[in-house]
Amino acid sequence: MLEARSITLGHDRRAPLYRDFSLAVAPGERVALAAPSGFGKTTLCRALAGYVRPWKGEVLADGALLPRRGTCPVQLIGQHPEHAVDPRLRLAATLDEAGAAPEELGRLRELLGIRDEWLTRYPHELSGGELQRFCIARALAAGPRYLVADEVSTMLDALTQAQIWRALLAEVEARGLGMVLVSHSPALTARVATRVVDLAGEGRAPEA
Repeated sequence: MLEARSITLGHDRRAPLYRDFSLAVAPGERVALAAPSGFGKTTLCRALAGYVRPWKGEVLADGALLPRRGTCPVQLIGQHPEHAVDPRLRLAATLDEAGAAPEELGRLRELLGIRDEWLTRYPHELSGGELQRFCIARALAAGPRYLVADEVSTMLDALTQAQIWRALLAEVEARGLGMVLVSHSPALTARVATRVVDLAGEGRAPEA
């Protein structure tokens, strides 16, 4: 179970985005976070993946606090893949960061349609859709138990969106992973999510 237990966090301690907020995501569940823009969905996603520490409360994966070092059992895939990779590394090295066996990396490359010739390129030499495939492959190669997908296809064309989500869902279902997702597309949310959490109704901190 991926759990946020009574967490409080935000950008300004005088006006937190979330106060005493709790969420539980079971393995195999795909939970969509719904709220208007500006509600801090990305901040919450980063907290669930261990990038941001809550001021109060705790985030746990299968009963253990998220590690401060090493591979995290919760992997975050964000909206902007260009911000998630080292621009100085060729893409083969970016994939190798996950530490997976070559056979597993090859399987993931095939699943996500990553071409061999892309491996020797730098991030700026790929399109957003091509680069996002690497970010998804790296996250899956890390062997996570939970994925947090924050607007992973918003910036992509419709065909690339469909390809990426088809591959991602196939892997999530095959492994029985828990997933938290954010999307501005009601159609995508309806097709992907097994449950929707309305942050505007239960997650936002009350006005001071």
